[in-house]
Amino acid sequence: MSSGVAGECYACAREAEFARLPRFQRIAADAHWRVVHAVDCALPGWLVLLPRRHVESMAELSDDEAASLGVWQVRLARALAAVTGCAKAYVAQFGEAAGFAHVHFHVVPRDADLPPELRGPRVFGLLRAGERAVPADRMDELAERIAAALPVEP
Repeated sequence: MSSGVAGECYACAREAEFARLPRFQRIAADAHWRVVHAVDCALPGWLVLLPRRHVESMAELSDDEAASLGVWQVRLARALAAVTGCAKAYVAQFGEAAGFAHVHFHVVPRDADLPPELRGPRVFGLLRAGERAVPADRMDELAERIAAALPVEP
């Protein structure tokens, strides 16, 4: 397993201050996973699912983390459909950007009216949005609604 240092890994630095994070940085969590709203993103409801410990490859996931990964992805897709009315949810994992090697899964609501030039992998054009980014208060509001739409765990 890779050793993550909070100062070097964005996700680990946020995890270290979990209790103080804004609502959109702690939509839902369990022992293995944490759900956040993507920052600097122009698409409301763009979620990121992160392991709560530092791993840089899917092969490093524990059996327990792996067992719950698909369940989380489906639960988040259903919550996004309920809250945003999206036609489908994309799921993608790369973890290649500097400071973001920590494994993370993008769960992206794809609206029926999303322009064709932003569909599929081109949806990543809505990241690094600058002034077009979803404001923090809107992300917090969505976080509350998405959390409420998640089914209660058995």
